[in-house]
Order: sequence, then C-alpha cells, then structure tokens
Amino acid sequence: MSLIATLVSSPADPQVTDSLIASVSRRLGGDAHKVLAEGIAADIAVADYLSHNEAVHRVAEVVGETPVDFAVLPAEGRRKKLLVADMDSTMIGQECIDELAAFVGLKEHVAAITERAMRGEIAFEPALRERVGLLKGLDISVIDEVLAERITLTPGGRELIATMRAHGAYTALVSGGFTLFTSHIRDMIGFDEDRSNHLMTEGGLLTGFVAEPILGKEAKVATLIELREARGLAHHETVAIGDGANDLDMIHESGLGVAFHAKPKVAAAAQVSIRHADLTAVLYLQGFAREEFATV
Repeated sequence: MSLIATLVSSPADPQVTDSLIASVSRRLGGDAHKVLAEGIAADIAVADYLSHNEAVHRVAEVVGETPVDFAVLPAEGRRKKLLVADMDSTMIGQECIDELAAFVGLKEHVAAITERAMRGEIAFEPALRERVGLLKGLDISVIDEVLAERITLTPGGRELIATMRAHGAYTALVSGGFTLFTSHIRDMIGFDEDRSNHLMTEGGLLTGFVAEPILGKEAKVATLIELREARGLAHHETVAIGDGANDLDMIHESGLGVAFHAKPKVAAAAQVSIRHADLTAVLYLQGFAREEFATV
C-alpha cells in the first residue's frame, strides 16, 4: 500500500520549511512532495520499501522537537465522506460546563472533575451527573451570556466543516455536553447536525439533572456507526476528532482518528495526534491544498 507523510504546523507559526521537507523526503526514500500551504503543510511520498512504522520513525527523527505535527497515512481513499467531532475543547476552546459553574462560584471544583473525566481517570456519566447537580437553580439565561462572552471557536473549524461539506461530506457535532450549547455551535460552525445531552429545566432554572440516557462514549461511537451505515459508507471514508477519553471509541472506529490537542491517554492511542496545528490540519491530512478550502 502506498503511503503519504503529511507535515502540518500552526498557521500562526509556520514551520514546514523547504529545508524540513527536503530532509524528510531524503529519509523517506526520495524527493516527491507537494506543498499544500506554503510554510504550513506538505505531502511527502514514502518509498514502497518502507513500512508504516519505519516511515513514522524516520519522520519523527527528522522533526524532533520542531513544532510540527505529522502523520503517515495510505495514499488511497484520503478524502472522507463523514466527519464526526466532539465539541468542548475540540471545536470550541472551552468546556461549557466549567463556564456555567463559574456562575455558582464552583468553576475550579467542576473543572477538576471535568479534567479527571477527560483523562479517563473517572467514568464520564457519573461525573457528568455530579457536575450538573452542582448547577441546580442556575437561571438558563446564563447560557446566552456564556455563549456570548466565554466561548471561542477553535481556529480552522469553520474552514474544516465548510470545505468537507463543499466536497460532499456529512458532518455531525457529537458532544457529551448540552443541546443548549451544541445547537448554537452547530450553526456557528456549519455542521449538518448536532447530538448531545439535555439539561433538565423548570421555571427557567436548571433542576440539577440531565436527561437519561446520557450521551457518552458509547453513544458517540454508535452515532458514527449509524451515520456511516445510513450513508452506505466504508470504514475508511470516515473521520472522527476529539480530545477526551470519551472520544476514544469513536476515534478508533473511524477510518481517520484524530486526537486534537488531546489528553495524554487519547493522544497516545489515536491514529493521529495534532498538538500544534489548528483544525485545518484535518483537511491537510486528507490531501486538501489551501487553495481548495471553502470560503467562510
């Protein structure tokens, strides 16, 4: 199977230099390459005599501590037809429940629980119930304030979704967070659909309960499989992106599993780990050049 090595750096800190490309090319057995975005991303052919593991090892040796992400992937079937992505700390820069907790003076406490759950140190579902319980009595109008003042979209997300949709892919935002947030983020970024948990309310206040069953890791991977089968897609035609332990199953189930600025356990287990680049890296991994990106 022919392989392609893709190098990607942050657009804010371009590190994919001609020198780096040449050095990686030599280690991979030739000089066939394509610049996808000047200074930001490039594809480099891997010699047929190199295995995947050997190619990864050689690229890692050359890249070293340079802030460049890379992946070695099959040259065939690169462009995906289904994208499933996590929301908190993936498509947005925050954890929504932590920001809500700030309004009851418990942000640090809740954030600590969130961190343990995302690292896989505690189970997601009971941790969510515990955190939601601490929000009892909070006015739901706070959600609009959080969205307006505390939530930022992850750079590259709108370009990623717009470009994939322009090339015929279906995109779903699948979150262990809440519909009161995902419905807005879906529209802001441009996803086809969103799925997440329902916060229970009464009289305009949070009751401290979340509707059961909770959308956790099993529901995320089930959504990927459902959407894939509904569209008659093959395993390799899918991509999943996430950062936490509850994303690992869907990352493993996808044709291209991407850990994005992820917790250590997730980064170590995923097919690809993006530590430096923004979300446009997922386009470069599929062979898109910068000039092919959709306008947003």
